[in-house]
Amino acid sequence: MKVADIYIRVSTDEQADKGYSQRSQEEVLRRYCEINNISIRKTIFEDHSAKTFVRPQWQGLLLNLRKQRGKIDLILFTKWDRFSRNAPDAYQMINTLKILGVEPQAIEQPLDMEVPENKMMLAIYLTAPEIENDRRALNTFYGLRRARKEGRWVSHAPVGYINRHDATGKKYIAIDPPQAKIMEWAFNEIAKGIYSTQQVYEKAAEMGLKCKRNNFYVAVRNPVYCGKILIVKYKDEAAHTVKGLHDGIISESLFYDVQDVLSGKKREEKTKVHSPDMLPLRGFIKCSRCNRILCGSASKGRNGYYYYYHCSSACGCRYKAEEVNKVFDQVIEEFTIQEEYADLFTEVIRDTYKNQNTTTLVSRSELLKEINELNNRTSKARELLLNGDIDGADYKTIKSENEYKVNVLEAKLSEAAAANSKTANIEPLLRPAISKLTRLNTIYSKSDSSNKRELIGSMYPQKFTFEELQHRTALTSELYSCIYLINSEIKGKKEGQATDFSCLPILAPEAGLEPATL
Repeated sequence: MKVADIYIRVSTDEQADKGYSQRSQEEVLRRYCEINNISIRKTIFEDHSAKTFVRPQWQGLLLNLRKQRGKIDLILFTKWDRFSRNAPDAYQMINTLKILGVEPQAIEQPLDMEVPENKMMLAIYLTAPEIENDRRALNTFYGLRRARKEGRWVSHAPVGYINRHDATGKKYIAIDPPQAKIMEWAFNEIAKGIYSTQQVYEKAAEMGLKCKRNNFYVAVRNPVYCGKILIVKYKDEAAHTVKGLHDGIISESLFYDVQDVLSGKKREEKTKVHSPDMLPLRGFIKCSRCNRILCGSASKGRNGYYYYYHCSSACGCRYKAEEVNKVFDQVIEEFTIQEEYADLFTEVIRDTYKNQNTTTLVSRSELLKEINELNNRTSKARELLLNGDIDGADYKTIKSENEYKVNVLEAKLSEAAAANSKTANIEPLLRPAISKLTRLNTIYSKSDSSNKRELIGSMYPQKFTFEELQHRTALTSELYSCIYLINSEIKGKKEGQATDFSCLPILAPEAGLEPATL
């Protein structure tokens, strides 16, 4: 009497679509063994795809056959597609089983392996399921690609979004407010170029971001966050983006700014997020001798630890942290709006906000001019291609580079147009903001190291030396430049004569070949 193991395999989609239930397979196989007087040693149930033989139950069966060689004669299954849907792997596995003295056999498609002509039928039985699998995979690929071109996100929602269904049952992604807010913060921080992507991720994780580090690195390069869907390159169709049906978390211009930082087009020295409480300025100060970024550390003395900002030992530049921090406290005092000037500063911001429309129109015209220039370059490259002066590869390179630049400029253009069309009421935000600026020195002194460093980063967009900090010549952001100018101008008026602040610039001008004037 022959001994056999019966192998019953079904995948979830096959069971749903074609009714290949495990119970029905087992019933057919047991009846076959009873009729043909075959003893059943064991029954193996598998719920796994047949694209490969890397299946848990099959691997266990194969290991058992190697350990107990000669115990069985047959492995029985209903059809050859239950055995495999990959012809090359199937042939290799049949040879492996033959070496072990076991014959695989499909009871509904029986073949005598000793007859050479039956190999042709075996090829048909093995190839047909593989073709069916390939066709199904290709149809799925084209369907997903078509859905992406229509602006639909077709996979699991990225961090910051959540999968939803509309009234008709179609899937879409909606913004998940808590996570989306953290991702928006992360994009803004990366765009500043102050902190590295790793440091931004660590801070975002502390804020509650539910995302692994590698997934975060992929996410910040995904245009889905600015409302776009990426269509990957396929055959002769180049990679491109389309407008998504979902809402973006960030603007297109911010997304492209982040890509420039990640690709190294905007290189800036990185600053550590965390720093000891006695060294809040670590990473912001440059060495005045060799232009390196000063480190900060503590030295142990007789009566405790003494903190220093210092360069490398070869340079020797070194400052006592206590003295530097004291100078910065004085700087904070000068950038704090005095109570009696709060109303005046409020008026300056209100007037500046009203005059922004003119600046926006100028920037829009400049963007349009750049876009036209890029389109003209593409047209000239097309003419050179038609004349045979350049080959197709060079033209594709020029075209793709120009298209990318045009997309970036168009994103900035749309953002400028949107900002121009919005007449937001800033009054509810203005008073609380001015109130905080009048208490800037108190807020800074009571903040922890992390918040202090955020405030320092908002004040100084570039690194500065200790000498520049002492003489107030370090480049500050527009807001703090305006505060300093107003405070210094009012203090300079001894006689109380009328003062016109409309001429005060928002950003302190830099000296060039000629003396800088206000």
